[in-house]
Amino acid sequence: MLSVFSMPDHTHLLIGLNPKIAVSDLVRDIKAGSSKYINDRHWLNRKFSWQAGFGAFSYSKSQIDRVVKYILNQEQHHHKSTFKEEYIDFLKKFEIEFDEKYFFEFIDH
Repeated sequence: MLSVFSMPDHTHLLIGLNPKIAVSDLVRDIKAGSSKYINDRHWLNRKFSWQAGFGAFSYSKSQIDRVVKYILNQEQHHHKSTFKEEYIDFLKKFEIEFDEKYFFEFIDH
């Protein structure tokens, strides 16, 4: 784990990943472990669970410092744009085709 920052409606993680490990397996394990941790400690008045989907984007090693700064600056960043806008920007930047009708429900603040 190189960097992590959570906002009320999403979390950014920067992880160095062995190419033998599937991203979906890693995300499944992170979600399961963190959900169990939160629920075992009764941090919420309800059961915590993650949404079904996730976004994963790769960066070169030379971009690590830039990505860490971006992740740690989430609070300021989201004064300018919502999570939905940020997510759509990532999809466009990485040239990923998408249809918003398949997006999860966004919580805009």
